[in-house]
Amino acid sequence: MYRTVINVRWAAAALTISGLLLAVGCSETQDQTTGDVGATQHANDNERLAQESYPELAGGTSVVFTDDSAEAAKEAPPINSQHSPFSVTEDAPAEAAESIMPEAEGLGVGGGGFGRGMSAPKTEPQAPTPGAADEYKLKLADSEPASPTLRSRAATPKSEDGLNAADGERGGVTSKGGRGIISRGKKLYFESRLSESKERVLNLSLQPGEELWVIAKATAARTATPDSETPGCGALMATLPNEPKEVPVPLKHTAVEGSIDGYIATVNVTQQFHNPYDSKIEAVYVFPLPNNAAVNEFVMTVGDRKIRGIIREREQAEKIYAAAKSQGHVASLMTQERPNIFTQKVANIEPGKQIDINIRYFNTLQYDDGAYEFVFPMVVGPRFNPPATTDGVGAVARNTHGSSGQKTEVQYLAPNERSGHDISLSLNISAGVDIEGVQCVNHQIDVKDICESQRKVVLANRDSLPNKDFVLRYKVAGDQIKTAMLTHEDDHGKYFTMMLYPPKDLSHVQRSPMEMVFVLDCSGSMRGKPMAQAKAAISHALKSLTPRDTFQIIQFSNNASQLGAEPVLATRENIEAGLKYLSTLSGNGGTHMIEGIKAALDFPHDEGRFRLVSFMTDGYIGNEQQILGTLHDKLGASRIFSFGVGQSPNRFLMNRMAGLGRGAVAYLSLNDDAVAIMDRFNQRISHPAMTDLAIDWGKMEVTDVYPQRLPDLIVGRPVVLTGRFEGNPDTVRMNGRVDMEPASFAVALNEDDAQAEHKGIAAVWARLKIKDLMNHQIVAPELAGEIRETVTKTALAYNLMSSFTAFVAVDSMTKTEGDFGTTVAVPVPVPEGVKYETTVGGN
Repeated sequence: MYRTVINVRWAAAALTISGLLLAVGCSETQDQTTGDVGATQHANDNERLAQESYPELAGGTSVVFTDDSAEAAKEAPPINSQHSPFSVTEDAPAEAAESIMPEAEGLGVGGGGFGRGMSAPKTEPQAPTPGAADEYKLKLADSEPASPTLRSRAATPKSEDGLNAADGERGGVTSKGGRGIISRGKKLYFESRLSESKERVLNLSLQPGEELWVIAKATAARTATPDSETPGCGALMATLPNEPKEVPVPLKHTAVEGSIDGYIATVNVTQQFHNPYDSKIEAVYVFPLPNNAAVNEFVMTVGDRKIRGIIREREQAEKIYAAAKSQGHVASLMTQERPNIFTQKVANIEPGKQIDINIRYFNTLQYDDGAYEFVFPMVVGPRFNPPATTDGVGAVARNTHGSSGQKTEVQYLAPNERSGHDISLSLNISAGVDIEGVQCVNHQIDVKDICESQRKVVLANRDSLPNKDFVLRYKVAGDQIKTAMLTHEDDHGKYFTMMLYPPKDLSHVQRSPMEMVFVLDCSGSMRGKPMAQAKAAISHALKSLTPRDTFQIIQFSNNASQLGAEPVLATRENIEAGLKYLSTLSGNGGTHMIEGIKAALDFPHDEGRFRLVSFMTDGYIGNEQQILGTLHDKLGASRIFSFGVGQSPNRFLMNRMAGLGRGAVAYLSLNDDAVAIMDRFNQRISHPAMTDLAIDWGKMEVTDVYPQRLPDLIVGRPVVLTGRFEGNPDTVRMNGRVDMEPASFAVALNEDDAQAEHKGIAAVWARLKIKDLMNHQIVAPELAGEIRETVTKTALAYNLMSSFTAFVAVDSMTKTEGDFGTTVAVPVPVPEGVKYETTVGGN
C-alpha cells in the first residue's frame, strides 16, 4: 500500500486538495523534482514532528493519502523518487512505501505539483500504517472534476464551495459530494473510488491537533497522460479560480535592441524572468529566433552580478545545469531544438526574485526588389506532427505537459487567456546609403529620422503582445545597388561576406514557357484568413499565366488531391475551371506535407517547359527533416518557390525548401497585399534566372565559401556569399547560363570595399558552415556521425549555438535555500490569425 503523509501547519486560509494527489506516472526523462521547496523549512523539524507527534501529531495537522489496492499499485506506473515531489523509498515494497512532506500554508496541492509555502523533505522517516478499527469513516459520492488551484503570490485563497474561514470554526470538512463534522483530536478517514474522469476537491479548515486521513481506492490502472486539469509531473499549475484572463507566468518581459550596419544585424535579446509564486521554481520557455541567427553570447544577471555563459557540448551542458539545479544554485541553460526554435531553462528562481537572460546574435538581412527586410519572430506557431513521431515540436494547451508525446513542447494560452508577458523592440538602422522609406508589416512603430541614411525604429507600446513576427522593410535609394564586400579579421583568420546582385540586362530577356504547379496547404492551421490570403495569391497568379504555360493545383491536408491528372494549358476555360476548384478548398485536418510534395513532384515533367513549384503554407509541421529529405529525393529539374503564409510562419522550413529547390522564398502576411506579392513573384519568373553559377575570384585566395551549392541568380534577388580569404579584393567574375546560353558578368571590387569591417562576420560564416553541413546530412544520412563531429567542433570554436552545443550559466557564488524548484512552463498565445480550436485544440 502506497502511503504519503503530509504534515500541514495550521493556517487560517482553507487548504484545497485537488486531483489524485499522488505523483504517479512521472516521465523518466524529467528533471529531479524532489527536495526542499520552502525557504524556511528544515529536515530536522520534519523528522521531529513525525517521530514525536505521531500518531496523535499534536500541534499539527497530518493528511495521509493511501492507496490500499495492492493490485492497482502493481498495474500503475511506478512513483520515481528522483522525479516526484512525493518521494518514495526506491527499495520499499508497495505495502510500505511512504514519504512525509512537511508544512503547507493555505495552498492547494495538485497532482505532481504544489505551491505556496509547501516543501518536500530531505529525509524520509517511516510512519506506521494507520489502523481502521477505531477510526471514523465517511464515504463521499463522486464529484464533478474541478480545476486544481495553486496560489500565485497575489492570489486570495478561496474555496471551491465558497466557504470562508468561519466555516473552519465549526470544524467542517466539505466536498462537493458531502459534508462531515469532526471533533478536535479525532481522526477522520475519507474513503472513495478514483476514476480517470473524477477527482476530489476537499476544502479543509482544521484546528491544531485534528487529523485527516484520505484513502483512495483505484478502480483502474492510473495513466501518465495528463488531462486538461492535471499538471504534468513537477509542473506548477498557473490556473486561478474561475479561469481569469490574466495568467501569472514566470516570463515578465522581453526587450529587443538591434542595430543594422549595411546588411548585417546585431541583436541583443533580454528575457526578464521572475517568480510570481510563493515557492521556488524552474522556468521553461520555448521561443523563436531567426533561422540564420548566429547566437554567440549568453549572459545571466542575478541581482547586481552578471554571469557569462559558456558554450559546451549539449549533453555536458545539460549535466552541468542539472547538477547546479539539484544543489540549489541559480542556473540557466539554452538549447537549440530547430535552427529557429530554442528552449530557455532558468532554475531556482526564488519567490519575488528576478533573473535576466541576455542573448546576442548576428544575422544577414534579406534584400528583395530594392528593400532590406529585418525580421524578429515573437512566437512559435503550433506544429503538426505525423503519427508515430516523437522528435517533433508538440502543441498543447496550457498545463497539459507531456500530452503531445514530442521531445519539444509548446504550451498555448486559450483564446480567453492572457499572460503578463509583453515585448519591447528598438532598432537603429545605418544603411550606408539614403533610406527612402520604412514600412512595418505587422506592427505599429514610431520612426525617428537621424539623417538621410539612418533611422531609429521603436515598437509602439500599444502593440506589445508577442503573437506575430516583427517584419520591417526599408527601401534604399537607387535602382541598382552595387555589389560590396564586408570583412573581418581575428585570431581565426580573415572573413568576408558579399551580396552579388544580378545584372540589369537579365530583365531584358523573356522567359521560356512555364509549367506552374501551385501546392496549397489546406490543414486546420490555415483555416480563415491565412487560407483567404493564399487563395487570393494563387488566383492572381493563375490570371497572369500566358497561353504557352501549363498549370496544376494541388491541395494537401490529411491527404492530397489535385485539379486533374496532369498539368493543363492555361487557356481561358482551364483557368476558369482552376479558379472554381480553388474556391472549393478550405482548411481542415493535419499538415501531411509529404503527400503534397509527392503529388507535386511525382508526375512526369514536360521537358519543353520550365517546371516551377510554389508551396503556399504556414509550415506548421514538426517533421522538417523528413520533409526536406523527401523534397531532395524527388526534386529533379524542378525549382521551388516557397510562400510562407500568416503572421508567424515556419521560416526555417520555407527558407530551406527554397534553398534546396534553387528557387526563392517570399512571405505573405495577413496584412500584405496578396496581389502585390504575386506581382513581384511574376516579375521574377517573367525573366530567366542565371543558372549553373560559378565564380572566378581573380587574385583573391578564397576558401570555405557558403553556400557551397550556389543558388540561381534571380531578378530582384541577390546571392549572399560568405567565406574566408587572403590577399586583396579584385575583379570577381560570375559565370553561368541564361536561358540555356552561356553568360558572364564582372563585379569590380577594390581595397576600399574590403575596409568595411563588421565583427559579426566570423560568427555569420561559422553559422552558414553549420547550416551547409546540416543540409548535407539530409542528403547523406550515412555521414551523420562525421557531420555531428564537425558541427560540434565549429560551434565550440566560434562560441555558437547549434543542435549539438548549448549555453549554460551557473551562479556558483550563492546557493538558494533548499534544492527543489517546481517546473513552470511559459505558455504563449497562438499566432494572430491562427485558430486555437483547429491547431492546439485539434491536437
